[in-house]
Amino acid sequence: MAPRLGLTLDECRGVEYHELHAKDLVNKSNARPMPFGWTVNPYRGCEMACRYCFARYTHEFLGLNDPDAFERKIYVKETKRDRLIAEFRRARKSGQLVALGTATDPYQPAEAKFEVTRRVLEAAREVPGLLLSITTKSTLVARDAGLLREIGASSEVTVNLSITTVDPALARRLEPRAPRPDLRFVAMNALADAGVATRLFIMPILPGLTDHEENLKALLVAARDAGAVGAESNVLFLRPGTRETFLQFLAIDFPQLVPEYERLYRGLAYARPDYVRDVERRVRYLAAEVGLAARRREDRPDQRTPRQLSLVW
Repeated sequence: MAPRLGLTLDECRGVEYHELHAKDLVNKSNARPMPFGWTVNPYRGCEMACRYCFARYTHEFLGLNDPDAFERKIYVKETKRDRLIAEFRRARKSGQLVALGTATDPYQPAEAKFEVTRRVLEAAREVPGLLLSITTKSTLVARDAGLLREIGASSEVTVNLSITTVDPALARRLEPRAPRPDLRFVAMNALADAGVATRLFIMPILPGLTDHEENLKALLVAARDAGAVGAESNVLFLRPGTRETFLQFLAIDFPQLVPEYERLYRGLAYARPDYVRDVERRVRYLAAEVGLAARRREDRPDQRTPRQLSLVW
């Protein structure tokens, strides 16, 4: 990785932006079962600073073991347009979903200046017949509504807006540098009005913080009213690297919840199955009540096995 690291591009808001020469931006996913076959992460590290972010461990690959480095040292990936188009053609041939933002937010604040995600989408526009999804917490995605509509004319595109709570004060504590929840719903509505399919991602659902019926129903109603085609949910996953950061945050901001998390997680990455089943039932019931299609993250098909490519686009 070291030879690919370039110059410092900028410093702003206490964040350093560094150049990273990417060999590939569209990468094949062959690991554990995943609902996508290819990933695109235009940035390494994420300024959103979500307390529960599962991708913090990825900075360790650069020798950056300080948990704060993940949100303070952002690496801006660059690759050539022709290579991007070739990579998208390879992904199209597989018939598998290409997912933008599987580890870091493709519309984090850096995108406003560096526009890597914009260039990725411009390349995707040149490859009709793609299956494409974008996951973000950012309102900046509405900037590309017109481009996404163009891509959607010949490819299948969905934008997933990740929103965990309707409470702006709680959101600020959980996701310090992400836009307010209500503004994300405004962006969702703008995309839907442009003819771009949107989906609410209630990910993660946080025990004792965002799992109560009032919050879940409010999220589902707001998504329905903003034109979302559906919702998807998943309970908090505490892998090593995330666990330490999140539990430290919890001990400071919500110390009364620490014993409950210890009971639910028992030192493991996943919450107790009985709790997960209860939350899943709650989401299904509420979604049906408000008239919005909902599914669990694990309900999406494993895309490690390529499917037959459609010849119609």
